[in-house]
Amino acid sequence: MIARQHLATAFVPGGEELRLYSHDRDFMILLKRDELMSTRMRGSEEALAVQTIARLGGKPAPRLLIGGYGMGFTLRAALAALDDTAQVTVAELVPEIVDWARGPMAELSAGCLDDPRVRLEFGDVADAIGATIASWDAILLDVDNGPDGLVRPANDRIYSPVGLAAAKRALRPGGVLAVWSAAPDAGFTRRLRSAGFQVEDVSISARANGKGPRHVIWFARRPS
Repeated sequence: MIARQHLATAFVPGGEELRLYSHDRDFMILLKRDELMSTRMRGSEEALAVQTIARLGGKPAPRLLIGGYGMGFTLRAALAALDDTAQVTVAELVPEIVDWARGPMAELSAGCLDDPRVRLEFGDVADAIGATIASWDAILLDVDNGPDGLVRPANDRIYSPVGLAAAKRALRPGGVLAVWSAAPDAGFTRRLRSAGFQVEDVSISARANGKGPRHVIWFARRPS
């Protein structure tokens, strides 16, 4: 039996400790004892990109903001679905996550961070959202295990009425805010609607083969 190997540790500013492990050919990132992400379960993170881009309806030269690089599943799926006119900004709070992508997980990353369509920003995605007005065709968020500050308490502001209002301002008319979650949250659906979004909450398989647990993605559109 192959033992799990601890490869590295990082600390989320104002939050918890993250640990990177490998197991045979798989990688996983843990927060305490909770598995935040794993190469075994990538389907819903890829769907976050693919289904968001589908909802843009072929908009020319789209601008996307992705909150949290993670293991890069969402970014790679977005790049595969977009043409050369697209621009994708990735906001990553923990620099070590990018070090891991370029180091032990370089084969998995497949050079996506060096794609000419990609701009990498180190910092809080909430700040990137708050600093822009009508700038993005889509904002894709996968920074916690759901719409609450699991990784660090300060992330609660992203999902609050104030944070949702900021996201709506940052989107272009018809733009989409997409939020990934490990589980449903009826209260968050209500907050999105109260913020003036047109909301779909979609159940998505965690695995690309359609198996495994079900995750949830909210697709919240700013009215045109």
